[in-house]
Amino acid sequence: MPHHSRLSTFVLDCDVDDLAPHVEFWSRALGKRVDAADEDGDGKYARLHTEADEPVLLLQKVSHPSRIHLDIESDDVDAEADRLVALGARKIEKVHTWWVMEAPSGHRFCVVRQQRKPFGPHLNTWDS
Repeated sequence: MPHHSRLSTFVLDCDVDDLAPHVEFWSRALGKRVDAADEDGDGKYARLHTEADEPVLLLQKVSHPSRIHLDIESDDVDAEADRLVALGARKIEKVHTWWVMEAPSGHRFCVVRQQRKPFGPHLNTWDS
């Protein structure tokens, strides 16, 4: 059975004590209003406003060096992770419902559950 995926989110990983000033910086730098300054109520995630046909912009408080990573959303997380492994990626860790992956280039990224419904115009269909 086929599954679907698409680029979902650009995640700005921020190795900081307080995410708030960095949310403000990126909001102003990118001209995007803050939709959620503290998305889960734990001070770890903030979301900037994007339109339905744009990737989500998420800031995440982390304990590793600051960097940017991307998320690929899928209606079958495990099938998408397996597809990417077949292309040369590595599964690093399963976290809750998503996979942390590493590309052959060394870049980290995540395969996550579908974030927005419907998927929208930039959908890929894969044979599982």
